[in-house]
Amino acid sequence: MSEASAASQPLFVSIVIPCRNEGDRIVECLDSILGTDYPHDRLEIIVADGMSDDGTREAVTRYAASHPHVRMLDNPARITPTALNIAIAAARGAVIVRMDAHNTYPASYIPALVGWLQRSGADNVGGVCVTVPSGPGVMARAIAVALAHPAGVGNSHFRIGASEPRWVDTVPFGCYRRDVFDRIGLFDEDLIRNQDDELNMRLIRAGGRILLVPEVVTSYHARDSLSKLWRMYYQYGYFKPLVARKLGGIFTWRQLVPPVFVLSLVGSALLATLLPIAGWLFAALAAAYFLALLAVGSSVVARQGPLVALALCVAVPVLHFSYGLGFLKGVVDFVVLRRKSVRGAPAAVPTSR
Repeated sequence: MSEASAASQPLFVSIVIPCRNEGDRIVECLDSILGTDYPHDRLEIIVADGMSDDGTREAVTRYAASHPHVRMLDNPARITPTALNIAIAAARGAVIVRMDAHNTYPASYIPALVGWLQRSGADNVGGVCVTVPSGPGVMARAIAVALAHPAGVGNSHFRIGASEPRWVDTVPFGCYRRDVFDRIGLFDEDLIRNQDDELNMRLIRAGGRILLVPEVVTSYHARDSLSKLWRMYYQYGYFKPLVARKLGGIFTWRQLVPPVFVLSLVGSALLATLLPIAGWLFAALAAAYFLALLAVGSSVVARQGPLVALALCVAVPVLHFSYGLGFLKGVVDFVVLRRKSVRGAPAAVPTSR
């Protein structure tokens, strides 16, 4: 092939998917990726599987047998950052797109990301996650609403949306230039959660830029129970202090709101028997939080109905308290006790989904 012909070719894209026990989602995810408008001969899909035991491996093996663009690699460590690093090391693309087995992707997703990456000068481009329920139940619907509501996720633009492209501190499922990993390194394998945030913060500190494009949309299937939601957000909170320690500080102050609130509420409750003013503080905080939850529930009644609105008043506190308590535990483990990796993680933080 001549140099002119090579230059006119679309960039070769490697899709990397960390996966463990996603038997109920992986085929739907792969079908959506291969429904892309991007040329298939310029595309590969690498599934790095964490030794799944629910039929995921068999499903991917069958799928790869009839789709030569798909291959599966083993991830014996069974954690997401290791899966990503294994897949990136094996990838051939000039562009690396990190995807998630819990998502489905429209046909325009890959070409839109690659197009914005080429013409914007960004090092990483991502889109908006539209959170959809994992089932028809009231609580599943409420969890999906909580994960897309400012009361649940603050000003996280990739979750609540944006009106125009904007430079941000992180995006989900990024579309990276391959040389990003040569410049700043791979994903940090100490981080079961928040590995994307940590890498994106490292990228910004190295002078890189991250672009959120609201026209690029993917559908994310939320967790379907409060226990799964609690575990996921406890992990998110737990590893934030380790990220902050590694990077030398907090990048966004919004991540401190839940732990400060939980600490204030629990601390004032414990001190109430000794200091009357602490009792008044606890009552004021609890009352203000209860009224805020009522306001949040009321804001979705017309669209979601009264049952989902009531369930939302439970799902939002689960988000806040799981993240807040996880963060405080992470401060103890990673800042006070100076633990260095997931090998010191508490039993409440499993190494898989």
